[in-house]
Amino acid sequence: MKPQQRLEALRGTQLFGNASEEALKQLASHAIERRLHQGEILFVGGEPARGLYVAVSGALRAFRESEEGREQTIHVELAGSTFAEVPVFDNGPYPSTVMAEEESVVLFLGKEDVRRFLLKNPEAALAALGVLAGRLRRVSSLLEQLSLQDVAQRLAAMLVEEASKRGNVEDGASFSLPVPHQRIAARLGSVREVITRILHRFVNEQLIAIHGRRITILNASALRAKAKMNVSRAPSHP
Repeated sequence: MKPQQRLEALRGTQLFGNASEEALKQLASHAIERRLHQGEILFVGGEPARGLYVAVSGALRAFRESEEGREQTIHVELAGSTFAEVPVFDNGPYPSTVMAEEESVVLFLGKEDVRRFLLKNPEAALAALGVLAGRLRRVSSLLEQLSLQDVAQRLAAMLVEEASKRGNVEDGASFSLPVPHQRIAARLGSVREVITRILHRFVNEQLIAIHGRRITILNASALRAKAKMNVSRAPSHP
């Protein structure tokens, strides 16, 4: 990756996007590129954290795994996202495991480089607070979903969210499921068999049609009602 491409990748993030050109050039000079194959682990929860990452392309999933081997997806990061910010500030280990959901490219920034950058660029430090606050809100939302919503409601909400990423949530809207049923189950705190059964129920209720991984919304208003959410409230990030 060329230096200008690294700079543009940093500029496209909420955390670093408001910094000056010169500050970004200096930070980009410390960035280390890493390419990941689908299914490759970037780091494991509990490992000592050396810094944070910037997603340049692809998709990366952060998850926790129970002693029984059951996974719970915490969030999915796409291009333009930063992740593993918390250990930069609290010196703790990585809080979750991150794996590439598809071929992905990331930039690594050592935590001392990030700290020096934030001390010299207070606008970026304020942006960091915004990023961390957003993470806290998403985790709070996830806890609410897992404790107060059933799996069918969470799945309907996820379908509304995926449709909203690609345009309006309306009858006839069509999109591909980003991952297999097993990964969806991990994201929603369930198991593959339950997700498959609920999707078939949604088909029988004529809420959606399924062709392979392709989903077509047949009744958007009923699907939103199933999710108990408005389009405007659909989360912008997994």
